[in-house]
Amino acid sequence: MRKRIIIMGAAGRDFHNFNVYYRNNENYEVVAFTAAQIPDIEGRRYPAVLAGPLYPKGIGIEAEEKLVDLIKKYDVDEVVFSYSDVSHTYVMDRASTALAAGADFRLLGPKSTMLSSKLPVISVCAVRTGAGKSQTSRAVASILRKHGIRYAAVRHPMPYGDLAAQAVQRFDTLEDMNRYNCTIEEREEYEPHIQAGSTVFAGVDYGAILSACEQEFQLVIWDGGNNDIPFYKPDLAIVLADPLRAGHEQTYYPGAVNFRMADIILINKICSATPEQIAEVEEAAKRLNPGAKVIKSASPVRVDDENVIRGKRVVVIEDGPTLTHGGMKIGAGTIAAERFGAAQIVDPIPYAVGRIKETIERYNQTAPLLPALGYGAEQLRDLKASIDAVPADSVVIGTPIDLGKVIEFNKPCTRVYYDLDDAVLPELEETVTALLRKRGLIE
Repeated sequence: MRKRIIIMGAAGRDFHNFNVYYRNNENYEVVAFTAAQIPDIEGRRYPAVLAGPLYPKGIGIEAEEKLVDLIKKYDVDEVVFSYSDVSHTYVMDRASTALAAGADFRLLGPKSTMLSSKLPVISVCAVRTGAGKSQTSRAVASILRKHGIRYAAVRHPMPYGDLAAQAVQRFDTLEDMNRYNCTIEEREEYEPHIQAGSTVFAGVDYGAILSACEQEFQLVIWDGGNNDIPFYKPDLAIVLADPLRAGHEQTYYPGAVNFRMADIILINKICSATPEQIAEVEEAAKRLNPGAKVIKSASPVRVDDENVIRGKRVVVIEDGPTLTHGGMKIGAGTIAAERFGAAQIVDPIPYAVGRIKETIERYNQTAPLLPALGYGAEQLRDLKASIDAVPADSVVIGTPIDLGKVIEFNKPCTRVYYDLDDAVLPELEETVTALLRKRGLIE
């Protein structure tokens, strides 16, 4: 008999694990996915066209809250945990729930889930969401462009719409994001790459995506998300550590895995962290991954218009996942508001409505900030209504995209930008160019 499996996920790693390990494996029957972290995923099906011939009806996606009932309903043998950016305590709580309900509990590791490429792969991952992956991926891309390397940036999945239609997505222009009806969260990651001239791939079937890259490009950047382990086996693994959350490199899954596998540990935000916090991460690196090269960097912020901030009462919008399951109390928008002399950061939480209010309450967020959530039209409407209701003079946009192009605010706004400190680029370039020479891409 085939082992009956439930895959716990969040519309990303779970689908990848299924595709590479279970899809054509006749020893297993995946009876359900469960969904967490991302709203409105449950109730759909993983489509038959992606699930393969063993699953002619596809596979149902259920709310994680139904896990115990699903284990009993399907007499499940094993629960496979397949999402990221959660504490070790959180993982073991889910394990205890599965075990008590009668199922085994499993984590699939890199050997079982990483795809190998004939192209060199540079991965950019992190210990926690919001550590600085995006600007690091952009810095790596700029080094590759300088050397004339044809590369593709492959982004960690965010398939929240029609999964079959999103199996392999390619973005060469900003208009491509409209064609795929991208959410704010997707635009935040794709837009800066596209504006810099990069081709971005994302989707559901990362084997098919890798095949597409290998037909046209010389190198792949794995632009990791949600502190997940890379889907592709890296030739150079760069991992961001956040000293503002020092200690998480030992207590969060799978960031602790990334930290131990890294070739380069990049300790970011050194201008915001204390010397003690930085030293704690350095000590952990020496103890847990003594072979890694440690680089320290800042991510200085700049804005379009300081006058929108200086002396004003501002409402700050930050990257949604960084505030929610990332657990941060500040972001680039907060740093910019303080650095450029805002008179006050107005607490927007009392004015939050609808889905934005629900998310703030769900994650017990107390920081006086609004998470930029836009997984669908309803959330966008609620985000606009929440911002408009705040009695502030202006809006500070701390997200990686210009929300002013997506939402029409009733207040003046300015966008915050952040890139890796120029001082760190020569050291990063030295390591990247060494890989390029080793693989014969440059002399």
